[in-house]
Amino acid sequence: MVTEDEVRRIALALPETAEKTMYGTPAFYVRNKWFARVREEGDLLVLPVASQEERDALLAAGPATFCTTPHYDGHAIVLVRFGAVDAEEMGELLADAWRLRAPRRLAAGFDAWAPGSRGGRGA
Repeated sequence: MVTEDEVRRIALALPETAEKTMYGTPAFYVRNKWFARVREEGDLLVLPVASQEERDALLAAGPATFCTTPHYDGHAIVLVRFGAVDAEEMGELLADAWRLRAPRRLAAGFDAWAPGSRGGRGA
């Protein structure tokens, strides 16, 4: 189980990440593009994913970990339950979301530098 403080630590360790408020809750940005936001409930993290198909696959494969609300219907976004993941998995999820929003050169530089980088969850 991760906490909001651990999410913050992991997210802010990613290159050029800043924390700002979005809808009154902490959100994380890379070069002014959001890639994660803590939901009002405080135990869910909003993350973009690569496609609607990836979203559907995550929801089907991990209903104890991933969920959604009608608000996100039609969007490539999932909600991650803090209590269902450990710090390592949350780190992978945050890095994947960061890669989606980071400029290509920044993401490529990170992947070239990051020890053991897989270039994404599926790689």
